[in-house]
Parts: sequence; C-alpha cells; structure tokens
Amino acid sequence: MKSTIKILFLFFFVSAFSQSPWTQEKGKSYSQVSFTTIPNYTAIFGDPDFDTSGEITDNTIQLFGEYGLSDKTSLILNVPIKLISINNNVTSLPNKFSESNLGNIEFGLKHNFYNKKWLLSGQFTIEANTSSYTPISGIRTGYDAYTFTPLFLAGRSYEKTYIQGFIGANIRTNDYSSNFRLGSEVGHKISKRIWAIGFIDIVKSLNNGNIILPIQNTLNGLYVNDQEYGAFGLKGIFEFTDKSGAITSFGGAFSGNNVAKQAALSFGIYTKF
Repeated sequence: MKSTIKILFLFFFVSAFSQSPWTQEKGKSYSQVSFTTIPNYTAIFGDPDFDTSGEITDNTIQLFGEYGLSDKTSLILNVPIKLISINNNVTSLPNKFSESNLGNIEFGLKHNFYNKKWLLSGQFTIEANTSSYTPISGIRTGYDAYTFTPLFLAGRSYEKTYIQGFIGANIRTNDYSSNFRLGSEVGHKISKRIWAIGFIDIVKSLNNGNIILPIQNTLNGLYVNDQEYGAFGLKGIFEFTDKSGAITSFGGAFSGNNVAKQAALSFGIYTKF
C-alpha cells in the first residue's frame, strides 16, 4: 500500500500545462512559474525495486508560457531549471554533490481544429538536448536526446466543470526508448475562486531503445532509459483574480519503472495577459 503513494510525480506537473486543448486568443498569453520538490529519496521503482547510490533531492523551477499566434494556434515554451543534490553517496568521494543547470527546453505549437461542444486540438513540441551530465556524481538534468511529442487533445467545458484528455507519444533520439502517453483530468469549481481537479497520467515505454548509460547515472534514476509510470492524484487552483492565481499538485501511483519512489509536491503561480 505504501508504494502506491510514492512516484516521481514531477513528470506530470511540469508538462500538464501544455496538455489542454484550449488555445490562447490572438495576442493573449498565459505564463506560469512553478517549483517542484522530490526530497530525500533513496529508492527507485523497478523489477525489482532498488536503492539509489545516495540520498537524492530533485528540485525543478519551471517557466512555462503560451502565446496566441491566432485564435486557433498557440506558441508553447517550457524552460526547466534543475537543482539536484546527492548526499551520502556510497560510490565515490566526495560523498556530497549538487548541480544547477538547464533541463530539456521544450517549444512547439498547439492548433485547435474543431470547436463546437467539444474542443479537438493537435499539438507538436520538441524538447532540445540542453541538459547536462556530471560523470563523478551521475547527476543528469535531462535526457541526452531530442524528444518529439505529438499529442491529440480533447476537452469540453460546462458551467462549473470541465473534462479534458490527451493521447500521444514521446519519440526520442540517441537510442533512448520512445513512450506511449495517455491522460485525462476532470475539474470542478467548488467555490468562487477554488477549483478541485482529479487526474490520471500514464507513460508506457515502447522498449525500443538500447542506450548504454554510465552506472553512476542508472543508480540514481535521473533521466535514464525506459522510464514509465501510471499516476493519479489531485490538483488545486486558487484564483486571485480572473487573470492570476496559484496551483498546487500531489499524486500517487499504481505502477512505475525507473522512477523515484517518493512523493513530490508542486506549487505554481500563473498570470494571463
């Protein structure tokens, strides 16, 4: 039972902003700054599960923006800044490390091609190979690859409720495995300024890549091959005004592979222009 509340929930939070079928109006924008922490984990989901080389804390500052090029097409930009530390590393000296660097910067387009009761949209993004790797610590701040992500997005809004979902893939270069992706969420406005949201997010590796990574990297599970998970949980939104607010997220897992066995907390602030 304990394992069902522990997962590397970061994957959902830092990408969920761009998984909505709604686009920005022409000349309008949405921006968000978030912080995610996965503190002090020492175990990785696997078959079987295994211990890391030390006590790892994985923090991410995420800068997200979406801009309306037209009423149907939005430009998307994600900039992750990673702050990762390892304490009590048993495989090398010194036994404490920390790294602060870029992750994989993501950019792309989202286009709405149907808007009646349901919104149907398509999205294509590219994650650039902008991350870093430090051999002595095994700290990797992103995938050593380019990632191409096509998604089909659908959603519908009601007076105080919305539903949305997506299906697609992460296609990676450099002999990393690609992933199948599927997810959905339901949100309901429970008061004048507060939304409660439930979600599910599934990433399944296609096991079609054979990249050989350094043992230091594989022992800490940071952006290694064949990562996959099934996540579920809750997200809350508090609206300060009609154009700004705060978001917090927390989730659990019903499956996982090569991801951290630790809960993560995420907090963000957004604004619309």
